[in-house]
Amino acid sequence: MDKILEKLEEIDGGEVGITIYSTKEKRQKYALNSELKVPLASAAKVAIAFCVAKWVEEGFIHWDDIVEEVSFNPAEDSKELYPHFQIRKSLPLREAVEVMIACHDSYVAKCIVDNCGGWEKLNKSIQSDYPTINVTENPRDMENMAQLNEMLDMMIHIYEGYKTQPLLWTPILNGLVRQKGDINQIPTHHLNHMTGGLENVVVDIGIMGDFKENPYIFALGAIHLPNRFTSQAADSKIMDAMDLLYSEYLKQ
Repeated sequence: MDKILEKLEEIDGGEVGITIYSTKEKRQKYALNSELKVPLASAAKVAIAFCVAKWVEEGFIHWDDIVEEVSFNPAEDSKELYPHFQIRKSLPLREAVEVMIACHDSYVAKCIVDNCGGWEKLNKSIQSDYPTINVTENPRDMENMAQLNEMLDMMIHIYEGYKTQPLLWTPILNGLVRQKGDINQIPTHHLNHMTGGLENVVVDIGIMGDFKENPYIFALGAIHLPNRFTSQAADSKIMDAMDLLYSEYLKQ
């Protein structure tokens, strides 16, 4: 794990945090600035999906409920991943949640939240479990944020929940599995994650490894970075660190 830290410390400027959980050892494996509070950008959609799944579990809503007046963000890739949905104006809640995550689609996220009671209700429910997490309609809003350790705990809850109640958590996992976000040489089926990014922010949360072979669960964030639109240096170091993390996973 020291090599991961060394690689992250090579990033010029900014603050970086990472926290890693071993499902084999059932404990936090490594943490650096785990309480770092980061703007979530698209990664907030995992929190939205988590809240919806909890409401389904509690019986307030159902995965077969219909989300009306669905629209898709043309800037995202639902046209490629879900071409058959483009003529639809409504979707079952389970499919809407999957598309929201798989395609980072803020339009679909708004439709889901509007159909489920609004942003204030959503945040109140999320914050009853995770006080630092706040999600907003605009993913670029700086108030759309959370501490890394709380996002990690949420991902652990989703992973562990899937093992015991797969039908409840499948829509979220389907989205994580389908979305595109390749990192160097890590096989795509061993990287089921949700990324978020702004001009000076990187966020990545997810599951690394084979679901049957004790994967790692991780949350990584970096803030106050040099402009990522003009320099990819920070992104490159972060991807190298993820490669090193994958190597650690293979050794366990």
